[in-house]
Amino acid sequence: MAPQVFFHCYPTALGHCGIAWTERGVVGSPLPEETPSLTRDRMWVRFPAAREVTAFERLPVAVQAACEGVRALLAGEARDLLEVELDDSAVPAFDREVLALTRRIPVGQTLTYGEVATRLGHPGAARAVGRAEGHNPFAPIVPCHRVMGAPSAGKAANLTGFSAAGGVATKLKILAIEARATGQQAGEQQDLF
Repeated sequence: MAPQVFFHCYPTALGHCGIAWTERGVVGSPLPEETPSLTRDRMWVRFPAAREVTAFERLPVAVQAACEGVRALLAGEARDLLEVELDDSAVPAFDREVLALTRRIPVGQTLTYGEVATRLGHPGAARAVGRAEGHNPFAPIVPCHRVMGAPSAGKAANLTGFSAAGGVATKLKILAIEARATGQQAGEQQDLF
């Protein structure tokens, strides 16, 4: 029998985030939506049998800490969120490898899909890495926004295809916040702008 999933919606500097968990850890954390109702709808679609916990003080301590960590990151603190316990048991094996490496990319740094593939020992698997990042259920706890396409058309990085609410604009906002948090100019990570 599958464990009971719970979820909570909470405000951040960039909008309303959600977090879903079981007794094993966080199972979902989508990037911010503009309104609480959009976040709630997204959580119900992903976790139709979940129970919503509306009061922050009723969340497990570890989930409260995860929410506070995401809030701090999106408000401009250089937080890596490595302390957040994830339950990735429903994530395919290759995707787990990709997300584990992505999770270790330091705040203020970026990699390309090809660099992630190469570091995993799968050179040439950039598209598979992109697919795994696109299905990341743990953003921004697993910072898929720090991974992008290879340079093209005179730019140092290709920022197309970000699937979160707000698309590439959201990715750029988070990267700019992280750049400031680490004392960089926006886009300094890879001359993104």
